[in-house]
Amino acid sequence: MGTVFSFDVRGPVTPAVAAALGAAVDWLHHVDRVFSPYRPDSAVSRLARGAVQPEECSAEVRSVLALCETARCATDGWFSPVAGGVLDPSGLVKGWAVEGAAERLRAAGARHVCVNGGGDLQLIGGAAPGVPWRIGIADPLRPDALCAVVTGHDLAIATSGTAERGAHILDPHTRAPARGPAALTVVGRWLTMTDAYATAAYAMGARAAGWLESLPGYEALAVTEDGRSWHTPGFPAHGTPLLAADP
Repeated sequence: MGTVFSFDVRGPVTPAVAAALGAAVDWLHHVDRVFSPYRPDSAVSRLARGAVQPEECSAEVRSVLALCETARCATDGWFSPVAGGVLDPSGLVKGWAVEGAAERLRAAGARHVCVNGGGDLQLIGGAAPGVPWRIGIADPLRPDALCAVVTGHDLAIATSGTAERGAHILDPHTRAPARGPAALTVVGRWLTMTDAYATAAYAMGARAAGWLESLPGYEALAVTEDGRSWHTPGFPAHGTPLLAADP
C-alpha cells in the first residue's frame, strides 16, 4: 500500500496471539494484492478498466464498495472512491485493512493492541490494564514537535494532510487538489470510517468544522497553515491540543 505498518502488542503473547500476528501480516499483503490501484492484476485495477464488473468480484470487494458508498452518502459526496476520475478506494481501504488486522489479534485473545498503518491507528484496550494509550499527533509544520496528545482506550485515530505525501487528496467535485488545513486528525471508535471521514473532512476545507461538529461519535483537531488550530467541542475529552487555537 506504499506505506509502513507496525504492530504493538502488549501483555503475554500466547501461541494463539503469535499465530494471529502472522495472520494479520498475511491479511495486509492480501488486501494490497486485491485493492492496490498500482497493481494491474488487482481486483480494483481490473474494475477500473472495465475488465470485470462489481457483481463478478469477491464478497470482500463488494463489501468495500458498499462501505465507500456509505461514506460518500454520509459526507455529501466529499468522500469519493473515484475522486480522480478512476476507481481508487484507498482512502477507505487502508483504515479497513488496519482495523481488520487489529480485529484478528483481538479475536485471538490480545487485549492491548496498537496497529499503525502510515500514521493511522486502531487501538484495542489500553497501553496496559487500566492504563490508556497516549498517542502523539505530529505537528505538520514542525516535524520535531507535537500538535496534540490523544489519550484513551479502544480508539481509532486518522490524520489527513500534505506533510508526508504532498497534495494527494483531491476535491471530488473539481478533481483538483483539495485546499484543506495543514493537517486534520479525526478520532473515532473504528478506523474504517474514521479514516474515510478524515479524508472527506480535509477535502471539505472550510466546511469541515461544522460538519465534524454535527457528526456523532467522532471528534477532530485541525492545524491551519499559519500554525494555529481548531477542534470540535468534544475533542478535549480525548486529547490535549498543544497549539494556540483560532479565536
